[in-house]
Amino acid sequence: MEFPLTQHINFNRPALHLKEYERVGGYGAVQQVVKNMNPQEVTKLVQDSGLKGRGGAGFNTGMKWSFVPMNDTTQAKYLIANADEMEPGTFKDRLLLEGNPHQLIEGMIVAAYAIQANVSYVFLRWAYKKAARMIRTAIDEAYAAGYLGKNILGSGFNLEMYLHTGVGRYMCGEETALLNALEGKRATPRTKPPFPQVSGLFGKPTIVNNVETLCNLPHIINKGAEWYKSLSLGADAGTKLYGISGRVNKPGIWELPMGTSMRELLEQHAGGMCKGYEFRAALPGGASTDFLVKEHLDIKMDYPSVAAAGSRLGTGTMIILDNKTCPVGFVHNLEHFFAQESCGWCTPCREGLPWTEKLLLSMENGTGRMEDLALLEMHTRFLGPGNTFCALAPGAMEPLQSGLKYFRADFEQHIHDKKCPWR
Repeated sequence: MEFPLTQHINFNRPALHLKEYERVGGYGAVQQVVKNMNPQEVTKLVQDSGLKGRGGAGFNTGMKWSFVPMNDTTQAKYLIANADEMEPGTFKDRLLLEGNPHQLIEGMIVAAYAIQANVSYVFLRWAYKKAARMIRTAIDEAYAAGYLGKNILGSGFNLEMYLHTGVGRYMCGEETALLNALEGKRATPRTKPPFPQVSGLFGKPTIVNNVETLCNLPHIINKGAEWYKSLSLGADAGTKLYGISGRVNKPGIWELPMGTSMRELLEQHAGGMCKGYEFRAALPGGASTDFLVKEHLDIKMDYPSVAAAGSRLGTGTMIILDNKTCPVGFVHNLEHFFAQESCGWCTPCREGLPWTEKLLLSMENGTGRMEDLALLEMHTRFLGPGNTFCALAPGAMEPLQSGLKYFRADFEQHIHDKKCPWR
């Protein structure tokens, strides 16, 4: 992080190498924690900062770490950076991986020290080829400088770090499916409890954190919890990488204070809608979030505010629906993706998502029936939270259930006209 606030992020900016990163204070947080702090102090500081996981769940990071058992100092523990960024519309972690990989590595060292993990992995999306090259180079540089390996900076703390490239399944973004994949097994989610903090990779205590989450850690260590909380405009602490894709004048990513409004993101930073297009709705946090419409534009983009509006902040990367894009086709495209990416482990997801996708396709092709709307609504309930093994299907239902709520007339028009009016 630590880009100037409100700056538009340039994906073509070259990655910082070790010496450049050190010149701007890089690895100062590592020196601070391994020389002057015990693991409990690090966890307490991060918990007090209010840092929430930036992968979508929004759980307090320090509290998550606190569930790791610390009484057995001989037990192996693992720290994993979840860089398997495959949510449609989400591309925030990519710029961190490609632009400043040492920031991620430093954050991982801080997190590993806090839970006393001695092995760490970066679990990377297969398609991020450039990021893989940057991370490998940065890991080698960190080893050569003594920030990784045995007896880091003479502290007695040891940490090995490895890059693991996934094979391209969306399910690997779910932390327990990621653990199975890392063990060489089928990427299916695990039953909880036990939770990974107690029994994770190879049955050992494990923390899985998102890339953006980990990149916040060096700055919290260096500048403190109160400084971090002061950056926010809303209920949640710190800054956030917000993104916008769709028919806007300047699609991209910006680091902004947590709690920046949707309207400011759309109109100021993204430059408003392209000429000839009007804003109709947005998925505020990636493909697996509920639509928000014009009446929601002034809400703060933080976890409680977006939840109160009926959606989730998720990854904070908005996908814009304009007035010339078919909302039925928009939702169908997402359901097609989720149906393909279901791991097939539980019946509601395995059978329900393809059925949902076929019903939407029939409406697009002019063969939909009015009773299909009731079937779609049934799926939003039966594939909702608590009815499936993991959160993939409930997430897939969010754009569908909100689409039926806000754009029902469009669904009905497809059925009455026996065609998609946008074609």
